[in-house]
Amino acid sequence: MKKLYLGVIAMYLGILASHAQTKPQPVKDTTNYEARKLKVDEVNFVSAYYSQDGNNSAVTGGIGTEKLTDFANTLDLQMSRYSRSGKKHTFNFELGVDHYTSASSDKIDPNSISSASRQDMRIYPSLNWTVSNDKTGNAFGLTGSYSREFDYQSFGGGINLTRLSHNKNTQFDFKAQVFLDTWKVILPVELRPAGYGSGSGHDDDRPVDYKPRNSFSTSFSLSQVLTQRLQMAFIVEPSYQHGLLATKYQRDYFTDGSVRVENLPDSRYKLPIGLRFNYFLDDHFIIRTFYRYYMDNWGIRANTAEVEIPVKLTSFVSVSPFYRYNTQVGTRYFAPYGRHDPSATYYTSDYDLSSLHSNFVGANLRLSPPNGVFGSQHLTSLELRAGHYMRSTGLTSNIVTLALKFK
Repeated sequence: MKKLYLGVIAMYLGILASHAQTKPQPVKDTTNYEARKLKVDEVNFVSAYYSQDGNNSAVTGGIGTEKLTDFANTLDLQMSRYSRSGKKHTFNFELGVDHYTSASSDKIDPNSISSASRQDMRIYPSLNWTVSNDKTGNAFGLTGSYSREFDYQSFGGGINLTRLSHNKNTQFDFKAQVFLDTWKVILPVELRPAGYGSGSGHDDDRPVDYKPRNSFSTSFSLSQVLTQRLQMAFIVEPSYQHGLLATKYQRDYFTDGSVRVENLPDSRYKLPIGLRFNYFLDDHFIIRTFYRYYMDNWGIRANTAEVEIPVKLTSFVSVSPFYRYNTQVGTRYFAPYGRHDPSATYYTSDYDLSSLHSNFVGANLRLSPPNGVFGSQHLTSLELRAGHYMRSTGLTSNIVTLALKFK
């Protein structure tokens, strides 16, 4: 049930973890070639604490506590070397570790302290290798990833491609990723067939089912420098999922008084389309705007608008207030507690998939003094970001993120 909330954290980890390029070294003549050693370009450490509360838990059919906390940490190591031909080879290793607690998950089996995902740890390493040309800016890369949690494991792979125009004013980026997941099918205690296990792995060796869920995603991005002050980007990110897409320990209650486990189609197409504009007002102000339209074949339609205004207070201190508004038309399969039609084929009471609107507001503080943060020349920047989220369903959350960059 934490799929949305950890997604929010992941988004902000990506925003805060800067990946600045170091200046390329001059390429020596190949007749006098000297092997270049692999060197560390930068190290990024990002730590985030997220907490939420609400009263629409999908585990108990759309009612009950949604209290959840997550402590997420990622360590990013970027290294590079130049080949004989002068190409830059960049290796980016990332290790993420999340620890969370979820009050609603304990309702899977209220009589047991071993309910799935009541508290758990997620570990997710990844490695990217990219070859780039400093003269043209063109690049090609490969990524491999792994993720493991109490009730699933995932193997991922991907490619990335960058192409720049001759004048460097136009940039095209392409990414493709695949995630092959295996889920442990955990059921609410009262809906388990005879002989079916709890999936806890503690003093319970009864069998449980395992089901696949495979995800395929692409991203097409076209960035353009329109004027000296204005830049824009157009982004399309189609994706497809197939396999077990329902969360089987989430209950659904029907008008006839019956209860079943959540059931959703085994395939899903998603199409987000985004447009970003950055306007450099002067040396102290930047206006960053973003709009995204989302649609899928489950009937969800959503619009998201965001604005962020970085304000440069000094040459090495900046503050960036931000605001995001989202409105969503929910899936045709959603109904609140006790409102599902007994004849329905698909059904969910997960409010993430309902009609809603939300507001997210906060600010980011960035320090990057020329002599290093706190006098340390290796600690080149520090960012602290805080945000408050409010949803029309009653869900509220807070997130605080700290990002450190070392060189």
